[in-house]
Amino acid sequence: MRIIVCAKQVPDTSEVKIDPKTNRIIRDGVPSILNPDDANALEEALLLKDKEPDTEVIVVSMGPPQAKDMLIECLAMGADKCYLLSDRAVGGSDTWATSNAVTSLIEKVVEEVGPFDMIFAGRQAIDGDTAQVGPQIAEKMHLPQVTYVQKFEISDDKKVVTVQRQLEDGYEIIEVPTPCMLTCIKELNNPRYMTVSGIVKACKADAPIYVKSAKDCECDLTKVGLEASPTVVFRSFTPAPKAPGQIIQGEDERTQSQNLLAKLKEKHAI
Repeated sequence: MRIIVCAKQVPDTSEVKIDPKTNRIIRDGVPSILNPDDANALEEALLLKDKEPDTEVIVVSMGPPQAKDMLIECLAMGADKCYLLSDRAVGGSDTWATSNAVTSLIEKVVEEVGPFDMIFAGRQAIDGDTAQVGPQIAEKMHLPQVTYVQKFEISDDKKVVTVQRQLEDGYEIIEVPTPCMLTCIKELNNPRYMTVSGIVKACKADAPIYVKSAKDCECDLTKVGLEASPTVVFRSFTPAPKAPGQIIQGEDERTQSQNLLAKLKEKHAI
């Protein structure tokens, strides 16, 4: 079985800042991490590999050259090989343009290594929270897809996946044929830590990380990059903090209740 995992290097949102002129994230000097939901997607692929050692796990990503650091982490966790699409031509892509570029990368990977059984992706990236790229890739590749996956099982013949999909007020059970796209939520598992032996292996000069250009992937340059993106960020801002809650004082519960009612009437809430 072969599983492709879509992963993204994202800025640590606890230290992120917004450029007031471009409304884009300032990435320079901000620590980068493996997108948390993508870590869950990778972990699920590795769990399948634990059960069936002949499973091959391939991570694909798009980003600047430094995204290789994140792919080294993926290798250290247990991925077999990684592919990075890194090219200025795809810089500034919105979700639509990104899905075009990553689809081209996946098609290049298939050309080199053969067909896949499933694609895993995280539900969403913490630097955008759009949850669009995974489904868009599935649409472009004509794959059945299930989002918000919280549990799944694969049939013995590897031809059908039974998925438990999270809903706002419960869940639903869906069956899809392979190959398919599943987007994973954090509740699916707890990502493993890198091992020392894995880190040593991943940091070697001949580690299986393959960097591809837009030309290598035969990207349609009219459908990738900033200029090809049909959406742009109009404004980014940090929400103002909420005012602290008010504690209603009183000698006893009855007095507190009366004071609360008085406060609500004062605010015209009742």
